[in-house]
Amino acid sequence: MKKEELYSALEAVLFSSGEPMSIDRISQIFELSPEKTEKALIELAEILKNNNRGIELLRLENAWQLATAKKHSAYIKKAFDIRRKTPLSPAALEVLAVIAYNQPVTKSFIEQVRGVDCSGVVSTLVEKELIEERGRLELPGRPLLYGTTKNFLRCFSITDLSELPPLPKSQPEVSDVAEQLEMDGSVTGLDVDTTDEKE
Repeated sequence: MKKEELYSALEAVLFSSGEPMSIDRISQIFELSPEKTEKALIELAEILKNNNRGIELLRLENAWQLATAKKHSAYIKKAFDIRRKTPLSPAALEVLAVIAYNQPVTKSFIEQVRGVDCSGVVSTLVEKELIEERGRLELPGRPLLYGTTKNFLRCFSITDLSELPPLPKSQPEVSDVAEQLEMDGSVTGLDVDTTDEKE
């Protein structure tokens, strides 16, 4: 298959998926090695970027997804009459920061760090697909473990967790970490209902 045909086919498959697709899955579809597949995806991402397209190709850990270009977000909101979305509350940002920097963690660990009940916040973050269950801890009661999702990476415009802002050398307050996470991310556009969150 010629390169141009491969790029076109990759774009079609990723567009039709609507969700992140792993390198392994894409490799199987096109019968290419993971290395050749990733090379083609990187090249396609550059083509979309350099040709001022309305879509862009994002890498999310070991997966890839087509998304609309950020610079056109205002027009997209108008086209679909999307209301202005509610920013994450300080409580939600704090819980998200604790999970992002310490995952996988239990709800008890989060509550120990913050000093308050986090049930409502955790449920909201799971519902908004910013965090997900990552199995259970082998302790009495087998508490659930939580970690961040690919949607978290996409919302904060990072490829993987290594791109999170570094923590201060001194022991940081959880609110300080949450503030840093908010400044470095783009969570203010997330539609998060915080009315049932417990501080």
